[in-house]
Amino acid sequence: MGFLKRLKDSVLGKDSKDQYLSGFKKTSDVFTEGAEELAKRFKRVDDEFLEDFMILLLQSDTGYETAEKIIKRLRQYNKDYTIRNFRIAMEFVIESMADIYGEQQDNFEFLNDDGIKVILLVGVNGSGKTTSAAKLMSKYKNEGYSVAAVAADTFRAGAIEQLAKWGQRLDVPVIKGLENGDPSAALVDGARFAKENNIDILICDTAGRLQTKKNLMLELSKMRRVLDREIPGSPHAVWLVIDATTGQNGLSQAEVFLESTKVTGIILSKMDGTSKGGIVIGIKNVLDLPVVFVGVGEKPEDIEEFDINSYLFGITQGLDYVKK
Repeated sequence: MGFLKRLKDSVLGKDSKDQYLSGFKKTSDVFTEGAEELAKRFKRVDDEFLEDFMILLLQSDTGYETAEKIIKRLRQYNKDYTIRNFRIAMEFVIESMADIYGEQQDNFEFLNDDGIKVILLVGVNGSGKTTSAAKLMSKYKNEGYSVAAVAADTFRAGAIEQLAKWGQRLDVPVIKGLENGDPSAALVDGARFAKENNIDILICDTAGRLQTKKNLMLELSKMRRVLDREIPGSPHAVWLVIDATTGQNGLSQAEVFLESTKVTGIILSKMDGTSKGGIVIGIKNVLDLPVVFVGVGEKPEDIEEFDINSYLFGITQGLDYVKK
């Protein structure tokens, strides 16, 4: 059984299948269109074919380093076995993506622990942090957790009220920081509220300024320190929100945060609005961080726990119709 068939069989029946199909449609369309052109011209796996395949991967925004790794593997596989049709080459590339990403990990074990679970969201302004916070509020409340949020993005105009409005809409308490105030002070207030009100999950929306590295490190270090003081062991998760539509620029921004604090996972927002879905593999290859959630729409429920098989199925959904 081919890899794409096994992939399809593993995803069919999952509740999230339709969300992935719609959320990754733009990436799938670009990938399928490029694959169709490659299939039409395929004669053998030679330097020209490999260069064209490299371009297709770059158009999907896997990034140069990741695309080069995949193409090197394809070149070697062809030396070992001689690829005689396009379908085999394509399946090998998709299987290489799965291999680079690695086994699906459980990124949510901390939710099984007793006591308050603190999730800290970080990222640059405009990445979709506040909307992602609202989606997490909705998700965890609907799953039966008692949820509260902290509006600690005290520097972006309107950010505090934006999250507060989401809180009213979702019936989730939001502890508000003071505009232009100290974000850490808001986190202290939020942690104390959580302790006094038996909150299960506290979601913290933080400031997204790209400052000097030194100031960013100091600010993030202070946030972690005050949270740990109020709720020992917290934050239990630090998720970096990246706007998927920014592609490789998002990776560059991520590296600044990674040098400034320990990040445990990535939320890719606005995935439904981009054809650059290949960034998922690039993130894992370059940053060695798991993608924990993908945003696939604008509604509160439009967020999905990341699953590598569903992702690959989503971006390759049109390949069944590509010439073999």
